Amino acid sequence: MSARLTRRRAVLGACGLAAAGIAGFRARAAARGLVARSRAGLAFGTTISLTAAGPDPDALDAALTEGIAAMRAVEHEASLFRPDSALSRLNREGRLDAPPRHLATMLGFALTLAETTGGAFDPTVQPLWPLWSRAAEGGGRPDPGALRHCLARIGWRRVNLAPEAIVLETGTGVTLNAVVQGYAADVVMAALRARGVADAFVDTGEFGAVGTHADGSPWRLGLADPRRKGEVAAVIAPFTGFAATSGDYNMAFSADFRDHHIFDPATGFSPRGLASVTVTAPTGLLADGLSTACMVLGRERGRALVAGHPGCTVRVTEKT
Repeated sequence: MSARLTRRRAVLGACGLAAAGIAGFRARAAARGLVARSRAGLAFGTTISLTAAGPDPDALDAALTEGIAAMRAVEHEASLFRPDSALSRLNREGRLDAPPRHLATMLGFALTLAETTGGAFDPTVQPLWPLWSRAAEGGGRPDPGALRHCLARIGWRRVNLAPEAIVLETGTGVTLNAVVQGYAADVVMAALRARGVADAFVDTGEFGAVGTHADGSPWRLGLADPRRKGEVAAVIAPFTGFAATSGDYNMAFSADFRDHHIFDPATGFSPRGLASVTVTAPTGLLADGLSTACMVLGRERGRALVAGHPGCTVRVTEKT
């Protein structure tokens, strides 16, 4: 097992936009009498970018500023990359009074999805992450006894979510990494729409799109090949709405991708059947959560889960 973790992006973004660059995007917008604006940065431990086109540059600038602010609010509440986030405080203290809105929304969704999937999706798998990370850094897998001890602290019913407080049973830790980037895409897109932006592409680590590309053509989303780095395995065209990808290659604990950052809460090991799952959905929150759940459930049960949600599609890639 490799002692060094590897991290790769799940999707390659807006096909055509990345190839042409933002200068080309602006030129195409200008040809239609529009202006284009973009913002980029870091959040949730990855790169993010927002791109929009419209007739009013001041309105676009204001919209993108509000979009970034909305994303930062989500990050401040629910990112485990920030020790001062509300979620990090909850995990340290076991209780969070007056939980903020974004955190409560995501955790409520996560607990409902956990119940729907019989625990295949579970936001309390957080204790498995440091266990596997330490083992991988030492070139191995977790000690069986340590793994059993860790599993005893996992279970979505160990979380009590109420308007007045979130309370965790002793030893329980929560992660919302399986939904936070999709939810961030939702709040960013809502901020842009509130400012009247009709054409936009949002990358918060998961993806959202509305309207069209600067040249009037539909948005296209390239999906990364899980085994050939930098190559596109498939293209969603046209792409509007939201999409999220979960894969064994995003954060791998082993060179063969057998062990990775997605855990089966019942065993503490990574699910073995799929290399990646991409879900499109009416919201980023739903796309993100379903894609992770499908990785654990496997091909057939995952497809059945997605089929129960109107407006959603799923694409799976088997392990090779």
